[in-house]
Amino acid sequence: MNGSPRPAALLITLLLTTLALPVAAQSPGLLDAVTMTPAANGSQTYSVTLQVLVLMTVLTLLPSALIMMTSFTRIIIVLGILRQGLGTAQTPSNQVLLGLALFLTLFIMAPVFQKIYTDAIQPYMAEQLGTEAAVAAAAKPLRAFMLVQTRESDLAMFAKMNDLDGFDSPDAIPFTLLVPAFVTSELKTAFQIAFLILIPFLVIDLIVASVLMAMGMMMLSPMIISLPFKIMLFVLIDGWSLVLGTLARSFTV
Repeated sequence: MNGSPRPAALLITLLLTTLALPVAAQSPGLLDAVTMTPAANGSQTYSVTLQVLVLMTVLTLLPSALIMMTSFTRIIIVLGILRQGLGTAQTPSNQVLLGLALFLTLFIMAPVFQKIYTDAIQPYMAEQLGTEAAVAAAAKPLRAFMLVQTRESDLAMFAKMNDLDGFDSPDAIPFTLLVPAFVTSELKTAFQIAFLILIPFLVIDLIVASVLMAMGMMMLSPMIISLPFKIMLFVLIDGWSLVLGTLARSFTV
């Protein structure tokens, strides 16, 4: 990985080791949690391997890696604004939205994770690749996914902030520059999609508010009257399928 600093390699190693955990658990000896050392007097000394300690430490970065380097950001923002547009307060709940966003993320990122498993994890577990080579192989599909979703203007902005004029190839873009540019592009795209989703709900709110004003019911909240109409409209057009399908198709893997 040309230009990839240590923090970026750590994130890729984290993804690599996390995806490799089920395979390592089924293959004894690949990742021994506890080692036993016989002493001279016949006793035995047990110690936890450094690999396990490092793995448990970097696992704390997994939520950040999942949010910042996958499709999760765009999905959860759109779903959150959709809930606000419907005016249903805490329905669906945060747990439901987070679970839906997580599984939709796994669905969208499945080709990327499959390629990481095929190109990096399997050769690494078969001892055909070293750690550095496996990390580089795992980074390529993830880098390709983020580059496709990232706007050139965002890359240029962060490159200018880092005093970089340009890059010879996409592989030369460091992860410390690519990740913030990718997140910025995801935020822009998420708000663009959310804007289009909110327009029909805004029209309903305006119509209901105008009717109530014309009838002199100024003390009655338009949100109370418009909520059933917005829910009915959303159900009639099969809104959940449209929103989730649009989100899934908005990513080019």
